[in-house]
Amino acid sequence: MLKKYILMFLVSMVPIIELRGAIPIGISTLFGESLPLLPLYIVCIIGNMLPVPFIFLFARKILVWGSDKKIIGKFFKWCLEKGESGGKKLQEKAGKSGLFLALLIFVGIPLPGTGAWTGTLAASILNMDFKTSILAVMFGVLLAGIIMALASMGIFGAIGSIFAV
Repeated sequence: MLKKYILMFLVSMVPIIELRGAIPIGISTLFGESLPLLPLYIVCIIGNMLPVPFIFLFARKILVWGSDKKIIGKFFKWCLEKGESGGKKLQEKAGKSGLFLALLIFVGIPLPGTGAWTGTLAASILNMDFKTSILAVMFGVLLAGIIMALASMGIFGAIGSIFAV
């Protein structure tokens, strides 16, 4: 069981997948026994939040540096453009005063491309305050975790009851 917790922790750190993929995997029986929800939720939150301060402090600098490199340039440029477009959308919809709530909702609604990685990069590009950005992303990750847990329990619970022997 410890191996599955470690795997869910690591999956929660992966961009795009993040906790939105780790919670459904942890609840399911795909890789053995289903994990209890509360410890799984906590492990996935920690895994998803661990890279956030590093993303805020270093990602933009690394992406700008690598955007003109031969092999990695296209991908780095795409990541930078994705963060910039997300940041601009947030700023347009929320204005300066509502950025905290907008960032929280952006990260918290589990849609493709709206997780902690993109939200933190957008906050960095918008030059938001470090503490404010981290708190907004953290509350967004907590919200996304709750939404994914509820959705996963409903979907996988229904499938399990249909195919139970």
